[in-house]
Amino acid sequence: MPDCFEILHKDLAGRIGRLRTPHGMVETPLFMPVVNPHLLILKPSEIARIGADMLITNSYIIGQDPELREKALADGVHSLLGFDGPVMTDSGAFQLSVYGEIDVEPLEILEFQMAIGSDVSVPLDIPTPPDVPRDRVLSELSSTEKRLLEAASVERNGLLAGPIQGSTQLDLREAAARRAGEMNFDIYPIGAVVPLMESYRFKDLVQVVASSKVGLGPGAPVHLFGAGHPMVFALGAALGCDLFDSAAYALYARDGRYLTPTGTWKVEDLLYLPCCCPVCVDHDVKDLQDGERGQKLLAMHNLHVSFQEMRLVKQMIWEGSLWDLLEARSRAHPRLLDGLKALSREARWLEGLDRSSKSTFFYLGPESATRPEVIRHQDRMKRLKVEGEILVSDDPRASAEGYDSLWGFKVPFGPYPIELSETQPLNAEVPQMSDCEGIDMAALFAKRLIAANPDARFHFRLRSVPDIEERLRRVE
Repeated sequence: MPDCFEILHKDLAGRIGRLRTPHGMVETPLFMPVVNPHLLILKPSEIARIGADMLITNSYIIGQDPELREKALADGVHSLLGFDGPVMTDSGAFQLSVYGEIDVEPLEILEFQMAIGSDVSVPLDIPTPPDVPRDRVLSELSSTEKRLLEAASVERNGLLAGPIQGSTQLDLREAAARRAGEMNFDIYPIGAVVPLMESYRFKDLVQVVASSKVGLGPGAPVHLFGAGHPMVFALGAALGCDLFDSAAYALYARDGRYLTPTGTWKVEDLLYLPCCCPVCVDHDVKDLQDGERGQKLLAMHNLHVSFQEMRLVKQMIWEGSLWDLLEARSRAHPRLLDGLKALSREARWLEGLDRSSKSTFFYLGPESATRPEVIRHQDRMKRLKVEGEILVSDDPRASAEGYDSLWGFKVPFGPYPIELSETQPLNAEVPQMSDCEGIDMAALFAKRLIAANPDARFHFRLRSVPDIEERLRRVE
């Protein structure tokens, strides 16, 4: 783990951490609003008052404007923006992805970032878009890694980021992350994922981020480039992303779009303002439609919602219930649900990172059947060696009379010694009407338990799963 980063609390792959920068400590996960000096719908000082602890701006845009360049070199990027907190600078890779080329050399733009006092400088990598041929991915990844090696050799006066590329080639993402980690950068942005988020390809986003995280290892601080809609904060944090950034708050405001944690409305379609931020309390829909003034108010609302959602994510990490928030947010859009399903397939990886002591398990849907707590419980049950006649019942009035022991049964955990019924995670809150995924998971665990204990005979009397014998024969 880099010396600049300290992990305080964990949940799933997410964590609350502290990132030390030349301009102070910030707590992660953290949302950094993008500030474009040419298009200031809100001043950085106004963004700071709403809740920003750190900003990100584009060094390429600053460097290409003679007036901005001169002021930044003379007084520093913090003075240029009028912001005293940490500032991260991008290299122009976004412009490279849009226009195909930019008029600056990789080492030149990196040295410019350091010269203007950036707290986090980013080398000029090559952002390879999704779904391109593998030979192009390999070629551009090779060029990016040469630039990273060159950047890593430069003497730093702040933190240095090492972007991870590889398109949607998951093995290349993992390998690129592993090699970048060996170069000892301070922060690792996962690049070229904006097209995935813009097209709601959250399943692919989960796979790309998870592959990168596996390559990096659990300790490195990770930046999810361009992730600025609050509906993705819980998913990104659950994957172990620590820094998020976007200009969506301003871009959406100019287009008359009103952010919420579960989606976006056009202001013209609103009759009410369903929010209690200062903007929505003190104004009405007509105010948000009032030309430039309305755009500014809308941008302020969008920031309030974004910071609120990130605070909620941190609270859920702290109490160990991030999955509950993730399940709630995933129901906002079918593609987000795809993302959650993809994450649930990473349950074994998540279990290795997740903390074992956390808040009460809430079973909220089929994806809960593969939560890390379920996997961990099964691993612990494998340690038990039992024998004799065992009655498995979900009736609280059941008696062990005539049997050697009485076990309970709960979906999705399956059979368990009744003495453990009040321990975590068996104290889980589950619905009275179980879904097929949860029942099948419980049956699968029961089948494995029976196979592992040939000296025991399990007798099932279940009201919740009356066809348990048939399910035991069917599950694999």
